[in-house]
Amino acid sequence: MTLALLHTSPAHVPVFDALRDTDHPGLALRHLVYEDLLTRARESGPEAVSGEIRALLAGVVTEGASAVLCTCSTIGGVAESAAAAIGVPVLRVDRPMAAAAAERERVVVLATVAGTLEPTLALLAEEAGDRPVDVRTVMVDGAWACFEAGDRDGYLDLVAAAADAVTDTDVIVLAQASMADAVTRTVTRIPVLSSPRPGLAAAAAVAR
Repeated sequence: MTLALLHTSPAHVPVFDALRDTDHPGLALRHLVYEDLLTRARESGPEAVSGEIRALLAGVVTEGASAVLCTCSTIGGVAESAAAAIGVPVLRVDRPMAAAAAERERVVVLATVAGTLEPTLALLAEEAGDRPVDVRTVMVDGAWACFEAGDRDGYLDLVAAAADAVTDTDVIVLAQASMADAVTRTVTRIPVLSSPRPGLAAAAAVAR
């Protein structure tokens, strides 16, 4: 069985390979990296790339993928909606994280790309259902410029500092998979949730 991963940055490839080696040895991963999908989704909205995503995923299923995991929070909902058309499970990496966060009463969402906020908030509302959850958002200023420049340490340090500055919440959500390693740099006592590990675990379960 092969799990296809749809990324919008090549930086995600080693992250998920390492998680696979640690948590799911033997699972075959196929990485699809399309940076322009995020660029166009940020400019025109995620729906603008929905047709292209469906075509990409249909192609990888034809080539043998038994499930797909989208690691980009901005286009995750669009990718997830393609499942019926392509005939295999399509998961968004942040859904298990959102489900865990939605069990709390107060949630702070950190993001480095503004386009991630709307789909993340919609996902949290979906997972919360009828439960009232107070959700606040924080944009990490300057972080995405570091990421695009290849300054991973600078990026993660800014995310960690933003997390450490948060007060009065039950849980902090790192909206993008690229932010995950900032967890190891935080000193806050508030739980900080990231998406790669639980997202890959959910996808591995359906791929097998």
